[in-house]
Amino acid sequence: MNRLEEFAPLYQFNELHSVRIRAPQAAIYRSIKEVTAAEVTFLRALTWLRRLGRASRESVLNPPSDEPLLGVATRTGFLLLADDPERELVVGILVIAPAGVKRPATPEQFKELAVSGVAKAVMNFRIEDGGGESWLLSTETRVHATDASAQRRFARYWTVIRPGSGLIRRMWLRAIKRRAERR
Repeated sequence: MNRLEEFAPLYQFNELHSVRIRAPQAAIYRSIKEVTAAEVTFLRALTWLRRLGRASRESVLNPPSDEPLLGVATRTGFLLLADDPERELVVGILVIAPAGVKRPATPEQFKELAVSGVAKAVMNFRIEDGGGESWLLSTETRVHATDASAQRRFARYWTVIRPGSGLIRRMWLRAIKRRAERR
């Protein structure tokens, strides 16, 4: 069982992308953790559009160019849920939460959070044997809303951001591939 399944067995929204990489598994794993915003084509333009051009604090929507993107994510709102070296890395975030809902501080709290009005997003990077000296790197995003109201709210948001989100994920995979295959 993959770790993504552990944190998001049920979901209403998802997106999956993959790329084949000819590099050692360890190099791919390191590249997942080391890729910077500057290496992800269109990231800055798409996140600028998502922010509607407004300035914002540092986050995955406004990352420094030279810092690892996953490091920025886990420092500014995403929670590291699982890290199985050279196999899978999983992060999560509350994308919709009513006032008073405390952000989970541990993977167990994230997994158990099931109050009304919440939408939880979980994203992974998974490395699997691709055969013929290659590996298949995938990233899947799953979102689970705990009630119909949160599901409707997220559905409106998803309709707007999904095309750009998908492009970012594909470009992120390509950046990881470029970095891993250079090693």
